[in-house]
Amino acid sequence: MDASTTRTNWRKPTRSTNGMNSCVEIGGAPGLVGIRDTKNRAGGTLVVSRQAFGSFITAIKADRI
Repeated sequence: MDASTTRTNWRKPTRSTNGMNSCVEIGGAPGLVGIRDTKNRAGGTLVVSRQAFGSFITAIKADRI
């Protein structure tokens, strides 16, 4: 996910759209997940494997993070 991030279907998580000013966007590419700041899209993208992202979300839902 480098130059191709502009072609990624970015979306905001539902809890990030409640009018708060701290929003992130999540985008996908084959085998990868990109995470970026909605307010600073040019500021960079954190890219992790789908497996790592899934583990992260599972840990959040289990209140381990």
